[in-house]
Amino acid sequence: MKMLESSRNKRLNEPGALPLYEAIYSVLRDHIVDAVFPPGLVLGETGVARAFSASRVPAAAALKRLHREGLVRAFQGRGYVIGGHAVKPVRLELFRAGLRLPAGLAQEFRSRKRHELIYPKVEHDVAACLSYGRFLLNESALAEHHGVSRTVAHEVLTKLERTGLVSRDSNQRWYAGPLTEELLREHFEMRWLLEPIALSQVAPEIDKAELDAKSRRAEEARDGKRLPTTLESLEHDLHVDLVLRCPNQQLRETIRRSQLPIIATHSTFEQHQSREEISTMIAEHLEIFHCLSSGRHKKAIAALEGHLRRSLGSNIVLLQRLRTPPPDFLPPYLVPVQA
Repeated sequence: MKMLESSRNKRLNEPGALPLYEAIYSVLRDHIVDAVFPPGLVLGETGVARAFSASRVPAAAALKRLHREGLVRAFQGRGYVIGGHAVKPVRLELFRAGLRLPAGLAQEFRSRKRHELIYPKVEHDVAACLSYGRFLLNESALAEHHGVSRTVAHEVLTKLERTGLVSRDSNQRWYAGPLTEELLREHFEMRWLLEPIALSQVAPEIDKAELDAKSRRAEEARDGKRLPTTLESLEHDLHVDLVLRCPNQQLRETIRRSQLPIIATHSTFEQHQSREEISTMIAEHLEIFHCLSSGRHKKAIAALEGHLRRSLGSNIVLLQRLRTPPPDFLPPYLVPVQA
């Protein structure tokens, strides 16, 4: 047994030696067995994922294994508790509860954290360029631009590949784009088929105060200056903050893949989008918010589908207008490829 423990501890100090869920399980198990954590400590997927800079999937797998082994017990459907039913539940951040990560594993999680910090920016920049043609992504330039290692840059590009934003050729070079009219039609068709379903799953749970706040932002944009960042925020208010709140993970990921290249392009709309189109878009968002706020969920869902179907035509016109990116728009790791 001691030999097995020693071997496992050694592997924990070797970054990448264990699958992430197993590394999380091993660290938590050692802390429980050695009584580092206080009795009654509540272990939830979100808290564990946050402590290990991971997603909820490996965190959930680690907790389920601990539960199968009898090291934790289920707690009111909201996680797990260390100890028997007589102990009082204790809610603490894991590091405050005594969590200590092995040196090698801590290094791996720091690297993972750097990846998570830069990924949203890279994803947005790549998605926003798709309407302007085809681009080569330089892995070394990406690493230098964001001050990370080549390993982290490669992880970011691999994740982008999984979302469908980039692809690799036979020479292992990374490419993005172009967003063609045919692809745009396919993305919008996916959206008007799936976004109403996603909204129907969350409509009864949306707080009226939140809807009122979103409506106020839309009204301010309708009556004031419409910066590209404002337009993108309005799109997020409806299509991301509400639609992607649905509990079905597969549905969320499928919708998001079709949203990315369309919503991100708003950052370049200033010179191309018509005021009439913006006014129409805002009015349609407001109608959806008002229907949701008044409990007319079926009408809100129908209005969302109608909004997406109508938006296809205006986005095709916009795509035809886009020729070259604005000055200083492209980060240095995105290199235009001549057709």
